[in-house]
Amino acid sequence: MSERDWIVYIVECADATLYAGVTTDAEARVAKHNEGLGAKYTRTRRPVELVYVESAADRSAAQKREHEIKRMSAAEKRALVAGAKGRVLST
Repeated sequence: MSERDWIVYIVECADATLYAGVTTDAEARVAKHNEGLGAKYTRTRRPVELVYVESAADRSAAQKREHEIKRMSAAEKRALVAGAKGRVLST
């Protein structure tokens, strides 16, 4: 992945819930979440841990995929994360 690639990511929050988002720098975004400067959802659920990363062709594709993931059930999201352990997926 290059520095400008868009990525869809999932973090697991301290309360064991999952949060999906998009970014061009997953590590920096997770740091923002853990500083309390990320999404409102994660601010009270810190710390968060990066559990899934999927590359996207562009911002639009990343946002569409994020929307798909957010519409999944918790069980479907957990299956997605479990199926991708240790690898980055490309779209």
